[in-house]
Amino acid sequence: MRIFGWLRPKKPIDKPILAFEDEYIVPNAVMVMPVNRRARKRVDPRQGTQVLIIDDSSSVVGFLSELLKSVNCLTLEARDAESGLEIARQERPHLIFLDVMLPGMNGYSALRKIRRDPDLQDTPVIVMSANEKAAEYYFGHHSDADDFMKKPFSRREVFARVERLLDVNRAPRRIRQSDIMDGPESV
Repeated sequence: MRIFGWLRPKKPIDKPILAFEDEYIVPNAVMVMPVNRRARKRVDPRQGTQVLIIDDSSSVVGFLSELLKSVNCLTLEARDAESGLEIARQERPHLIFLDVMLPGMNGYSALRKIRRDPDLQDTPVIVMSANEKAAEYYFGHHSDADDFMKKPFSRREVFARVERLLDVNRAPRRIRQSDIMDGPESV
């Protein structure tokens, strides 16, 4: 039996009506086409993009590191904010994934230090947390983060967040409020 797309009946039916030898028509059905998430080719960061992952969870660091290495990114890892800031100052990564809940200094304090450092202030930062209040804070207070990911997250979400921050040369860049306000119609 072949059914083209997905058929979702508007109301319960007893049995489908035979239309052709091996095809069925469902009366009073709405045609719902399946979404092909691979219809559009994903845009990955350019080869050699340095990404710093600051998280105290080894499973999160391992997951992100493997994903990013699969698209030829170089990953740097830190288990706390203090060592993450030190690595960021030494290596100057192109992108930072920063957990909110860290031992010692929390992620928001680390983010404030990143934004105050002239050498790091233009580095895009994706904040991560499993805490609902952290998500509310990000969306309610417009923190200096460039994006937010709620844990647990999928491979697809990680690549979508990274892709959102890429410029035309596939390099991560900050999205500033002025970039949003001064869109193509103001040119």
